[in-house]
Amino acid sequence: QVLLVESGGALVQAGGSLRLSCAASGNVFSINTMGWYRQVLGNQRELVASISRGGSANYADSVKGRFTISRDNAKNTVYLQMNSLKPEDTAVYYCHAEYSLVGRTFESWGQGTQVTVSS
Repeated sequence: QVLLVESGGALVQAGGSLRLSCAASGNVFSINTMGWYRQVLGNQRELVASISRGGSANYADSVKGRFTISRDNAKNTVYLQMNSLKPEDTAVYYCHAEYSLVGRTFESWGQGTQVTVSS
């Protein structure tokens, strides 16, 4: 099992920056891809960015050039640096991990952290 704990959500003005962190514990050696999703009440959860164990990153078009995902495998932590924030970035941000055990793939989610961008 993998446990994820996010931090860093806050209220920020448009144009500002935030960095989210997600620390993993448990069977961390089995984690493959980690990522960040976000969800606005009433909408589906959407992928923001993901990063492989080797560091290959993938971004939603809406955040390309503004957000950067990074990963510190030694600390079992993934980060999301968010710059040039817009009101439409307001959402609950969830950390996600995909991991493999005994030949099967599992998913783990964090509890979510609120990001609010004021105009």
